[in-house]
Order: sequence, then structure tokens, then C-alpha cells
Amino acid sequence: MASVRQFQVTFDCAEPERVARFWCEVLGYVVPPPPEGFATWADFHRSLPPERQGAGFSCGDPTGVGPRLYFQRVPEGKVVKNRVHLDVRVGTGLVGEERVAVLEAECARLVALGATRVGLLRADGFNESCLPMLDVEGNEFCLD
Repeated sequence: MASVRQFQVTFDCAEPERVARFWCEVLGYVVPPPPEGFATWADFHRSLPPERQGAGFSCGDPTGVGPRLYFQRVPEGKVVKNRVHLDVRVGTGLVGEERVAVLEAECARLVALGATRVGLLRADGFNESCLPMLDVEGNEFCLD
């Protein structure tokens, strides 16, 4: 039997640091310290060749349980629906209007950070309610 391996989730985006800092706020993640010898990430990025400056940024779960998120700059913009998206589990164990209230409250917090509300999908007897959203660069995710 194969052992469980660590993994990271990688996002293609236009502004890696901006998107990473958004997801830090969403998930309670943190930006790791800059490489040794650099006081800040800005100092590190300035040390790189111009084409590599700001080309990538990461963040991670401070407890070490959740996956690392990595954001890499790509030249093309997003043009179609994501094939993979994150479900941010804020309503786990809740049902009905109590669940919807928690989803709506988190939605309001994330809209203030730059996210976009897509709409509420109400429980249908099989799935509980969830709230699709877009991050600061238009990538789909759900509050679940």
C-alpha cells in the first residue's frame, strides 16, 4: 500500500502575491518567511532577474495540516471554467437556514476582501446548500 504524500495546490494567475494574500485571509494561512539572507520577500524578488521578479508566491497552513498553496504567474488570462476548485468548508455539520446564515456571513467577509459572489445553491435533498464565488482573479471556489 502506498503511503500518503504531501501535495500543494498550484494556481496560474497574473498577480501571484495578490492572489496568495487573498487566500491567506480566506483560509487563515500564512506567508512563509523569506529565504535566508533576505529581510523581506520584496528584497528577495528584487534579487532575481527582471523576468522572474514576482513570478511566484506561496502560503501555507500554520498548523502544517493543510496543503501548501503556490501561485505562479502565467501570461494568459483565465478564459474557461476551472477544472478543479477549492471548497472552503465553513458550514460543515450545519443544515438548513443555520448553514445558509454561516455561508452568507463568510461570503460577506470575502466580498470585502475582493471576492465576487456568484449565487446561493440551496439544498436539494441530496446536496446541502453551498455558495459559489470567484476569487480576486476570477477563479471559482465554493463556500460549503
